Amino acid sequence: MQRQCLECGDKLIGRVDKKFCSDACRNTYNNRLNKDSKNLVRNVNNRLRKNYRILEQLNPNQKTKVSRSKLIEKGFDFNYITTLYTTKVGKTYYFVYNQGYLPLEDDYFALVKREN
Repeated sequence: MQRQCLECGDKLIGRVDKKFCSDACRNTYNNRLNKDSKNLVRNVNNRLRKNYRILEQLNPNQKTKVSRSKLIEKGFDFNYITTLYTTKVGKTYYFVYNQGYLPLEDDYFALVKREN
């Protein structure tokens, strides 16, 4: 039985457990195989990065107050955070890495920066 490259179908010569004829075929095969999961991760990371930059831009002094409409106007997506932090008194801070926000009344948010 003749063994063939999983990507291009060329005849394989060499080791018994060899699956690809070259590094290029191996890379092409694995990139195609992981394309969907890589796109998901890339898209989530892009949204987290955008949220982080927005919080960082609106909070230059490490503590400020901003409206929901200002965040939305900048393109902030409230569905993407990295961490939740609940205080002893029950307040929940939402963080994108070390930049966070606390919902206040009247559609305002307190922006904070957590020191590492």
